[in-house]
Amino acid sequence: MNAAVARNLSRLSAVVLTAATLAAAAKASEIDVTKSQVTATFRQMNVPVEGRFKNFRGTIDFDPRKLMAARARLEIDTASFDLGAPEYEDELRSKEWFDTPAFPKASFVSSGVIALGGNRFVARGKFTLKGKTQEIKVPFTMRSDGGARVFEGELSLYRKMYAIGSAEWDSTLEDKVVVKFRVTTAH
Repeated sequence: MNAAVARNLSRLSAVVLTAATLAAAAKASEIDVTKSQVTATFRQMNVPVEGRFKNFRGTIDFDPRKLMAARARLEIDTASFDLGAPEYEDELRSKEWFDTPAFPKASFVSSGVIALGGNRFVARGKFTLKGKTQEIKVPFTMRSDGGARVFEGELSLYRKMYAIGSAEWDSTLEDKVVVKFRVTTAH
């Protein structure tokens, strides 16, 4: 094979690979935020407190028969955390907590999915909050509901890993935060 043919085959391979990647990306479904929910529960003075994030968006490309191609991206507006009390929400936007002026978004980007059997899975990926990125595992279930897919799960995060709250809060506020989600996409 001469050099010109090899270069052309190489270019053709690159074009085919790029087209396949773009086609796979095009299959990603937008999250239907009107049918989805992300909440966070923590304990303050041993009393559970739950809030929800009102603004988030993302895409999910998921076929349980093609887990190697599964991808998810979620972006959460940290200023949208709603505890039902505006004075607390204003405090949570401050530098000590979410520092929303400097870090307005939290994000999760998956890097792989494994099947656990039935409709149970675990997504691996990077979660970024307040400028700190950690590898996490997100257990979830997936079910079909008419023309939609519903992904539900729960995981524990630790606020100190993300510099959320100062040490003076340690005796009042538990480190563990339980994040629950129900995310709906079109098939």
